[in-house]
Amino acid sequence: MPDAAFHSKVESVFRKVFDSETLTVKDETTAADVDGWDSLAQVNLIVAAEELFSVRFTTPEIRALKNVGDFKALIARKLEAR
Repeated sequence: MPDAAFHSKVESVFRKVFDSETLTVKDETTAADVDGWDSLAQVNLIVAAEELFSVRFTTPEIRALKNVGDFKALIARKLEAR
């Protein structure tokens, strides 16, 4: 999947979870940068990404995430491993 298309799909997850069609995220974006990104939103992001990409994340993988770039890299690794 091309990088721009992949980023767009990941961004669509954020837009859905945060109910904002104008939300943009960068690889450096963290929870502190997005209004409403709390623990419940984190769970919703994980579930939405698992559904969209048909992957499953482990708790240690989720805990290791520091920003959107880490999240994208984790999703990409899961997709490559299929």
